[in-house]
Amino acid sequence: MRVAMIGTGYVGLVSGACFADFGHVVTCVDKDASKIERLKNGIMPIFEPGLDALVATNVEEERLFFTTDAADAIKDADAVFIAVGTPSRRGDGHADLSYVYAAAKEIAGLMDGFTVIVTKSTVPVGTGDEVEQIMRDARPDGDFAVVSNPEFLREGAAIKDFKIPDRIVVGTEDERARQLMRELYRPLFLNETPILFTDRRTSELIKYAANAFLAVKITFINEMADLCEKVGANVQEVSRGIGLDNRIGRKFLNAGPGYGGSCFPKDTLALTKTANDAGAPVRIIDTVVEVNAARKKAMADKVIRAMGGDVTGKTIGVLGLAFKQNTDDMRDAPSLDILPALIAAGAKIRAYDPEAMTEAAHLLEGVEFATGPYEAIKGADAMVIITEWDQFRALDFDRVKAALNSNIVVDLRNIYSPEDMAAHGFAYTSIGRP
Repeated sequence: MRVAMIGTGYVGLVSGACFADFGHVVTCVDKDASKIERLKNGIMPIFEPGLDALVATNVEEERLFFTTDAADAIKDADAVFIAVGTPSRRGDGHADLSYVYAAAKEIAGLMDGFTVIVTKSTVPVGTGDEVEQIMRDARPDGDFAVVSNPEFLREGAAIKDFKIPDRIVVGTEDERARQLMRELYRPLFLNETPILFTDRRTSELIKYAANAFLAVKITFINEMADLCEKVGANVQEVSRGIGLDNRIGRKFLNAGPGYGGSCFPKDTLALTKTANDAGAPVRIIDTVVEVNAARKKAMADKVIRAMGGDVTGKTIGVLGLAFKQNTDDMRDAPSLDILPALIAAGAKIRAYDPEAMTEAAHLLEGVEFATGPYEAIKGADAMVIITEWDQFRALDFDRVKAALNSNIVVDLRNIYSPEDMAAHGFAYTSIGRP
């Protein structure tokens, strides 16, 4: 099948490369000429493990193409995916759908014959109706169907999530579109992947509800961690104890500095706005948004307390800046709240992240960037772990002690055990553990 992917951001690029790897012919379209040129030269605009090799293979096999010219890509396509950004709109927190609507209008003018328009971008309930109306107004004679097909990709594991998903959700009541979508995803039938066909509005809400529920789990265990610190309990054992209940599950029960990234912050906010506008407020999610924002700011105070209550003139070596491991994504990363607060309190920051420093340099002022973890903590008065990169999980404690001016370690991801750190002579602070 022939697929046009409008947008070469995280979702569009990963989805396009994976569809091509299934054997479909995919053309990825983006208005950013420099990005398209880099992609043609094998330079990825994002860090995602395995993506560069996947793109290179399918470009070489002539199944994956990149262009700024949407005309031929859309004209020849059986399905056109809209995978453009939907950032939070300034001022009110609603999802900004201007890029989605612009893409819909452009597609309407270029499509030829029956075409399935697939909204892959995360959009509020009712967006598919708006897209259909925009296209109908622009092309009254058009033969098309608008489908919702939300993505459920985790940054750092996106290729696996696309190829071995928990489920595929498709929102359409058009039988021709249903058959086309089934054919697009037919390679996943070998894995017996459940495909849920539903109406379009339900499909749109499934995406928001899924992300909101995961954000609730993260925020819940973070609050349990705070309680554990007050009563002398261990949040990791609490997490394991409740996670073994199949009704709850183990995933997303790791206490930390708060959630960030490209999805949870904007999707929870958009859901609360949609719910309020509909007259059915989601008070749990309202609270989650507030608690998570406060938690990220509170992590700086935790570091300051671990350093004796005053960081004026002190140097802090920071390991990890991205919102999670295996990505260079800095969107709403906890480090964006923690480091400015420490700097405002008088600290000097030297930081290292394996992938995110280029992006972080645009977002963080007054931070010195190091070439490695040991360089980041050399001569520092404390080591603070913010992101759980694998290379931080087995540091040489002798080198750490030799590099630091003190024995203070603050681990905001609980990647070390308090017993081991105490045995090595560190004054160790973690999340929700005695």
